[in-house]
Amino acid sequence: MTFVTSPALDETGYVVLDRDDREIDPAEWQELEYIGWRSSGITRFAPLTSYAGEIECNGFWNHTPPRTDKDGVWIEAQTGIAPTLVARAREAGANIGRCRVIELQPNTYADAIYNLHQDDNNRLNDDGTGWVVRGSLNLTDDPGSLMILREDRFDPATEVRIPLPAGSRIVVDTQRFWHAVWHRGTAPRYSLITSWTSGPELDAYIAAGHGTPHAPHIALDPQMIDDAQVEMHRRIEERRRAFEAAGITMEPPVSLYG
Repeated sequence: MTFVTSPALDETGYVVLDRDDREIDPAEWQELEYIGWRSSGITRFAPLTSYAGEIECNGFWNHTPPRTDKDGVWIEAQTGIAPTLVARAREAGANIGRCRVIELQPNTYADAIYNLHQDDNNRLNDDGTGWVVRGSLNLTDDPGSLMILREDRFDPATEVRIPLPAGSRIVVDTQRFWHAVWHRGTAPRYSLITSWTSGPELDAYIAAGHGTPHAPHIALDPQMIDDAQVEMHRRIEERRRAFEAAGITMEPPVSLYG
């Protein structure tokens, strides 16, 4: 199948845009209603859109009738609290599917790579239509925290680490990358995440933000990376055994740890 994609993402699968230094009242994300939803660590989400305008985070394909991650319905109870966040999501001009604020508690590098995951944005996407990608706007100032992207879940050599100061903007094909955030703060991190459909509107938004397909290189201690890899494999194996004890076969099907 072929889809409409953004040429700016062709080289690396992501772009980093100019920082958005326009102020947003923290009340816009602090006063939203949050619900528990599993992501890259201890997280909650405050949805601004959903399948039918209810406060829930389920994939649109899990509803009746199922659809791809497009045409999200704005949730009036939430959008009235966060008009600036709504404006930031809409200013790309692209079709919006799921749009929500994520709250992430502080974690470790080992936590982040254990929680690496790929999104399923394009399930049911029709041939010839726009490929869904994710835009991220960091709302809190977390310059020491890093968005971790890996093309190979188990290979740190494929890892990209993108700093997350306030106003940092990233557009990434999260169905291509295994991704998570290593949040090194002492308070929760908040970020606006929007599913945008690729097309000329998104291309123009990326160009206006001087999107670059190369993040600055952030080096980590090699021993810390090795230790985290061992811990990731240990946790995956522990989870696999727990599920198998319950009669559920998990991937990967063979031991990854010692």
